[in-house]
Amino acid sequence: MSERWPELNVKRDSPTFALLHLASQMLGKMRVAHSTWVNHGWHVTLHPVPEGLAIEPIIAGGASFSLTLDLTRHAIILHVGDGEVDQLPLDLGSVAALHRNLIMMLESHGLPSNFNGKPNEIADAMPFAEDIAPREYRPDSAERLLGALSCIEPIFERFRACFVGKSSPVHFFWGSFDLAVTRFSGRVAPPHPGGVPGLPDRITREAYSHEVSSAGFWPGGVVAAEPIFYSYAYPEPDGFRTSRVLPAAARFDADLGEFVLPYSAVRSAADPEAELLSFLHSTYDAAADLAGWDREALERLPIAP
Repeated sequence: MSERWPELNVKRDSPTFALLHLASQMLGKMRVAHSTWVNHGWHVTLHPVPEGLAIEPIIAGGASFSLTLDLTRHAIILHVGDGEVDQLPLDLGSVAALHRNLIMMLESHGLPSNFNGKPNEIADAMPFAEDIAPREYRPDSAERLLGALSCIEPIFERFRACFVGKSSPVHFFWGSFDLAVTRFSGRVAPPHPGGVPGLPDRITREAYSHEVSSAGFWPGGVVAAEPIFYSYAYPEPDGFRTSRVLPAAARFDADLGEFVLPYSAVRSAADPEAELLSFLHSTYDAAADLAGWDREALERLPIAP
């Protein structure tokens, strides 16, 4: 099974992931600008599809359309409700060129094209239109990311299926560039302190309005870093960071405030699925037990397909 999991390399892949991070923000910001707000911002996330990551359809100005970050065609694909299809290559040399041409593509089909032009959750972010620095795009790096997401997403779905309480979908946050799934205890949480770069505190406080145990996969992005799985609780219960969790390669990162497990450790395991599930379940167990969640009411055994 481990042979299906692609190798991810920071030096080789990070420039491409950084460009994809910013491209995903443009797509997500279109949903923010042209859809009704839903709790926790779940309506603006991207969702894994066979060819990459897609936003939910936008209905505006009498038209329906969707946008996909296609990691097989290496383009942003536009699907319009009248059957028209268009595409914009990702490798245009700069973020500014991608931003400019995305707007032009939308307008050429008579579609709304306005969205907030500054990245979120990135310190000292430059507006898309001003980011003219040369950008490298490697198709093989994008395809490795797609391969990793294709391995991880069904495991996250199986983990989510064990919970009958309020839970997020398995979805991709373009602000931080990570695939995530979040469980809720049902109890109100203390106000989040906020302070996320480029993100209004009201958005962060709504996202964490209730107690959560959240897990995800972060491949890196604008920040070049080793790909990791993560798990955290908000509010963090006493004793959480010293809990014993599985597998052996997992550890608590004090700087991030969460348990982390290297992607490479999962990829190299004899059974990557079991390795990842042990991390997801054991870190959730620690959060739920220490915070006194009503686990009997919130959990169930998976239902066989």
